[in-house]
Amino acid sequence: MSSKGYIHLYTGNGKGKTTAAIGLAIRATGARKRVFIAQFVKGMHYAELDALKRFPNIEIKQYGLDCFIEKEPTQADIDAARIGLDEIKQVIKDNKHSLVILDEVCIALYYKLFGVHEVLSILKSKPVTMEIVLTGRYAPTELVEAADLVTEMKEIKHYFNKGVEARKGIEF
Repeated sequence: MSSKGYIHLYTGNGKGKTTAAIGLAIRATGARKRVFIAQFVKGMHYAELDALKRFPNIEIKQYGLDCFIEKEPTQADIDAARIGLDEIKQVIKDNKHSLVILDEVCIALYYKLFGVHEVLSILKSKPVTMEIVLTGRYAPTELVEAADLVTEMKEIKHYFNKGVEARKGIEF
């Protein structure tokens, strides 16, 4: 039984956007669905990469270099993101995955690694049954309007503000 797939957007300044998307990916594999996760901006090693190796139905690729969030992106950062965008177009066209996650795509847009019109074009090419999840802070209005489900993670309190550094297995 095939059903309609929807576009999800997980945004906001709170923790949990990628975690929610990965949780959905694991749930989808439990239903024998194939998942493709594209991580934009991220190029460092995160514990989720090791964990997701345990799920043969999940393919994950990173389209980022080192973290540039505290400085301007380089041409190499832009090139890496554009490669990812081109590969996502092909993944969606091939229609072999039930769920496609564009992790941190909103951050890539915020830093102008590519344009929102390019992401919207990809969303319009989505096969009817495919589910697509977009994550990241600073979601542009156009993505909010294009999504069928929008969840905002709102920071109420965070231990980072008390000087707690990112911890392996929790934040990365």
